[in-house]
Formats: sequence, C-alpha cells, structure tokens
Amino acid sequence: MVGVFFLPFVLSAFAPRFKQEENLMLGRAHPPQPRFNWSHLTPLELKNRSVGLGTASTGRGKPHFTLEGHKFLIFGGSIHYFRVPREYWRDRLLKLKACGFNTVTTYVPWNLHEPERGKFDFSGNLDLEAFVLMAAEIGLWVILRPGPYICSEMDLGGLPSWLLRDPRLLLRTTNKGFTEAVEKYFDHLIPRVIPLQYRQGGPVIAVQVENEYGSFNKDKTYMPYLHKALLGRGIVELLLTSDGEKNVLSGHTKGVLAAINLQKVHKNTFSQLREVQRDKPLLVMEYWVGWFDRWGDKHHVKDAKEVERAVSEFIKYEISFNVYMFHGGTNFGFMNGATYFGKHTGVVTSYGKYYDAVLTEAGDYTEKYFKLQKLFESVSATPLPQVPKLTPKAVYPPMRPSLYLPLWDALSYFNEPVRSHQPVNMENLPINNGSGQSYGLVLYEKSICSGGRLCAHAHDMAQVFLDETMIGILNENNKDLHIPELRLLKTEDLGYTLGLGGENQPLSNGLPRLRSATWKPVPESHQGPAFYRGTLKAGPSPKDTFLSLLVILFEKMLSGSDIKSTDKPML
Repeated sequence: MVGVFFLPFVLSAFAPRFKQEENLMLGRAHPPQPRFNWSHLTPLELKNRSVGLGTASTGRGKPHFTLEGHKFLIFGGSIHYFRVPREYWRDRLLKLKACGFNTVTTYVPWNLHEPERGKFDFSGNLDLEAFVLMAAEIGLWVILRPGPYICSEMDLGGLPSWLLRDPRLLLRTTNKGFTEAVEKYFDHLIPRVIPLQYRQGGPVIAVQVENEYGSFNKDKTYMPYLHKALLGRGIVELLLTSDGEKNVLSGHTKGVLAAINLQKVHKNTFSQLREVQRDKPLLVMEYWVGWFDRWGDKHHVKDAKEVERAVSEFIKYEISFNVYMFHGGTNFGFMNGATYFGKHTGVVTSYGKYYDAVLTEAGDYTEKYFKLQKLFESVSATPLPQVPKLTPKAVYPPMRPSLYLPLWDALSYFNEPVRSHQPVNMENLPINNGSGQSYGLVLYEKSICSGGRLCAHAHDMAQVFLDETMIGILNENNKDLHIPELRLLKTEDLGYTLGLGGENQPLSNGLPRLRSATWKPVPESHQGPAFYRGTLKAGPSPKDTFLSLLVILFEKMLSGSDIKSTDKPML
C-alpha cells in the first residue's frame, strides 16, 4: 500500500511588492503644520452628514481631503477583524485610537465569508458589521477593502478555492463564471455595508475597489465593471484603488480616487500618481512598516525611527496615510497560504510579527507605537486618550503529550474515502456540497503489486509511505521516487483511494470522532504523521500564553529520521 500525505501551501496569487530606495525628498518645504483638532470630526460627534469624505483644491493651496466640508487628513491603521479573536477587537481598536489614529482599515475576505458556494458566514469572528460599529463607538472612521481579491498574504488572495473547480473560469476578469460568483457575493455583502456608510450615520467613509490590480491588469474592463457593481448596489461613499507606485497608471479607473502602496519614499514616488490625478490629494493606502516573512527566510524588521521619519514627512506635506499593519494578528488555520516567486514558500502563521506591526501579535506595545504616539500627540490640538493596560499573560510549565494516534489508525474515524481512477486535486473533490476542499491535508492511496518509480509534480510537499513506512519526499525539486520491491504483494484494490483528513474543517472540529479511538502511550520513537494529546493545567483563571512546538519534529519527519522520546512535542 503506497500512501502519499500531501500538505499544500495554496498559491496565494500575491501581487508583487516593490522595494524603494530611501530618499525623503517630497518637494519644497512648507511652513510649520498647525495642530489638528479632530474632536468634532468623529463618528460620535458628527451628527449632520451630507457630503462625506471628499476632495478639494483651492486656487493656491494643495489638494486636500474634506469631511463634511472640513479639511481632513486620514491617519489610518490596518486591523483585520478576521485575524483577531473577537474578544480582543475592542482592546486593539482602543489602542489604535489612543495612539492618535482616526481611521481603521480592514480587508473583507471573500473566501472566509463564503467557504462553500452559496453558503455565507458573517457570524462570530466574521461579524463584519459588529466590528465596524465597534470602531464607530470608539470614535474611529472606517475604510473597507472588500475585494473581491484582497491579496493580504492570504490563501488564494482571499478568493474562494471553489472558483478553481471550473477550468474555464478566469480569476479577476470579466469572465462570465467569475462575474456571476462576484455578483452573488456582492448581493450578500453590500447590503450589510449600506447602513454602515457615512451618509447613513455609520463610520464607513470610503470603500476600496479590488486591490493592486495594476500589477495584474489582465482585463481592461474588469475594474470599471467592479466600479459599476458597487455603485449599482448603493455604495455612495468615496471609492478608491490601491496600487504600487509603478502600477498606478495601469490600475487607474475613471471616477475612482487612486491611492498608492509603498515601503519607502523617494523623490519620484508620487510622479505617476500626480500624472493620473494632479488635482487630488495624496493617499498612501499602505505604508508598510515591515516586510513579510516566509518559512525558511530571515525575519524582516523595520527600524522604528525610520517609520517615525516617514510618517512625520506624510504629516508635514499633508499626505494622508494608512499604516500596514497597525496590528497584524494571526493567520488562523491554513489561511496563511503561500507565495510563489519562482518557488512555493509557505507564509508564517503570525501576521503581527510577519509585518513587524505597531502592536505585536499579542497586542503588546512596541517602540514604533510609542514613537508614533509621541508624534501624533505633538500635532494634536486635544489630548490623546489614555493608553489601555496590557492584557494579563502567564508562562505555564512545559507540557509533553502522553498519548498519540497514528494517522493510519485514525482513518477509520473519518468519512468514507473518495474513489477515483485518477488523482484529483483537492478543490475538485466531490465533498462539501460540491465546493471541494479549500486547504488542509489529503491522503492519496493506491495498492501496488511491484516496485518501480513514483512520478508526481508536487507543487508543495508530499510525504510518501510504503505500508505505513516513510520512504521519501516529493516536492518541486524531487519529482520522482524509487519504490523498492515489496515483501508482500497486494492486488485487491484497482483504483485510487483518497482519504480526507479533517473534512475541510479546523482540526479541533474533527477531533470529537477521534476521542472515542484507542489512543496509545507515546512510544520511544515514531516515524510518520500522528495526532498527539496532552493536558495543559492553566488553573481556574487561564491567561493568555504562547504556544511553541519544537521544530525538530518536522525536520526529522522530512528527513525520514526516527522521532525519539526526547523529541516529543513540547508545548
């Protein structure tokens, strides 16, 4: 029996990023900036609303944003509600407000809100409306970025994987299959957004159309189509796009404000943006205060003083901006996806550490936070709110799992396998009401009667087992593997057997069935995938803590070495 245990890092279709040389030369010097007073320009105080976020350009002055006719600068910070436990939304938003920001921006992940075609979820941690209303209660404006593609270093860029089931469908184009799916998604999403808009008394002052389409730019009619789709459903607030500085022209859409994404500022940073809209104010929709991390890469950081200098320049030259990320949070489950720049590489689980954000993944303050707070305080006409206290945390003793269940023993507790004469990619598996499997683990099995070579083009990584014994790895570099002669011939199975682990659900949701299994004491050594159980004693009042798994286990598993008792997972 040959088993292939496949762990895919689904291609996220990320738009490329552009690293800029540092040279802060934005133009001629301006007189000292007066202090800003936003106290009358908050969702709670601004009662009379008619014109929303707009733009103005006087004869001799620079173009600028206005909010209900008052001059306004966007001090934005990104927090993604779906990357933060709902219990901590308020804490993170209060910290954003206390730092001196006046706006929170968030993506809206289509793949999480419609995990199966036609099945929508806006509950719990995906309650977009509750997050937006909470921001308003705290005194923050909101810029929504609903995609449909959002990038965000996320699985398939935030597009649902069931779109891949149709081989004729072309993502991010006006292809009929794609637009029909977008229309149905918008029919569920936009009615939730309508009452949250500024002119309806809500905090949403702007909505972004798609994301970084200028670097993709496969269909000239696609962005105008999305623009029309949003207007036709009742979006009346300012619409904008967001692109890297080299792609502003190709991503520009008539009637939509163009914004720019950047990591560093140099002399010609805004040249294309000014070419597109000379009479409009400048908006940096993503100022990257860090850089993304991938497994196997070094951790990228950005010096707090550099961030402070850049934001100070934005304020000095009246450039609105959004810090990406203010608080990154966590890529829960398998939503982290992967990048492909000539090679598939998995994105790390942490999105806070990943972007070297202003708040840590745990919501703690950083040097960047206090430098930005001090800067904002120096230009604010009113005192900033008090900084919230940190969330209590605890360090618990190390815990070693005592019981384990090998994958092979667990298979009987999952659904019946899918049988096919040819291997099927996970998105096309006939499960989840015809939506396939989005991400996770898949086991491919086939009975054989002799040795030979196993050839497969595994974009990511596949572990290969012969009668439950690991014999090698298939990946981008290793596309075939020698299968040794068998000691015992097996001929009873003629087709492929695909056993599905987890049923496309988070591991915790698949475990109830396994609780009735016969778990075994962890042996001195074990080779191959297995489930492990252990008990962490946190006392009557559990506190936040950090879970750390020994990486040595994964390294030994890949190399085929035995996992010994001294290598047991330690939490």
